[in-house]
Amino acid sequence: MVERANGRRAVANDEEPAGGENRRTLVPKAQYDKKTIALVYDFDGTLSPKPMQEYAFLPKIDADPAAFWAESNRVAKDHAADPLITYMHLLYKKAKERGVRIDRADLVAQGRHVELYPGVEAWFAAIGEYVKAHAQSHGVVLRHYLISSGLTEIIEGTSIYPRFHNVFASEYWFEAYDLPYPKRVITDTGKTQYLFRINKGVEDLGESINQHMPEGARPIPFSNMIYFGDGDTDVPSMAVTRKNGGYAVAVYPPGKAKSKCVELFKAGRCDFFAPADYREGSDLFKRTCLLLDRILADIRVQEEMWRLGRGLDRAK
Repeated sequence: MVERANGRRAVANDEEPAGGENRRTLVPKAQYDKKTIALVYDFDGTLSPKPMQEYAFLPKIDADPAAFWAESNRVAKDHAADPLITYMHLLYKKAKERGVRIDRADLVAQGRHVELYPGVEAWFAAIGEYVKAHAQSHGVVLRHYLISSGLTEIIEGTSIYPRFHNVFASEYWFEAYDLPYPKRVITDTGKTQYLFRINKGVEDLGESINQHMPEGARPIPFSNMIYFGDGDTDVPSMAVTRKNGGYAVAVYPPGKAKSKCVELFKAGRCDFFAPADYREGSDLFKRTCLLLDRILADIRVQEEMWRLGRGLDRAK
């Protein structure tokens, strides 16, 4: 199981850290340390075909998914409320009306019912093996991150939760209120904060990311990131990632319309799009590997430039 403390995962014994102990201080480096690659995913519609609440929560409270989301959107619009806070509140309001008690443990258990797209469970190991086999320099680390407006508690119950270096998702407070109260809500634009947290290495949510950090002190450059999403809600994250030198991939349900992804591609929001088939040999797998090839080559070039510059400094 992935270890997390205050929103930050402890580095596993077999994982090489991307930089020194104090990554935010510009100090002379013994080695080039920008070798961490981050694959960042949305969840609903990207790794899973449907919103995660539809697999167990809504059936448990006997709520029709289409009717629930329509009501949630209507309430948010009528009261000028945040749509995500509204849906989180409405879930438990309806559960209480039906006399159904759902606590944190129950939400985690619901995660076992969430369906994933083909190949998702094997994807992480397969992509990891590809990077190991094609890395053009030693010490490259691959990390997977999840940024979702869905519920942390449900995600924790899925089979792929241990695969993520860190998970940033909406979450409840269960202790203080008759109805659980939103503890963290991650909106479409709010997702971009977490991209910068990954970029700066400030993954502890108790720490601010507003302090200036020179590009050279940031452990994971955007150029080492690939963001995976499925639609309009991912546009801000795709735009921020690509604007800062990273890459974005859009996915759509296999066998269904790809028009939204085509729009994103034509608008320059994503580098590639493909069906959400994560199995080896799929278009998604092959196109992701092309981007990884590019990132790995760029890491090698940047490392060689660093070595050349360091040699000149020593010769002074």
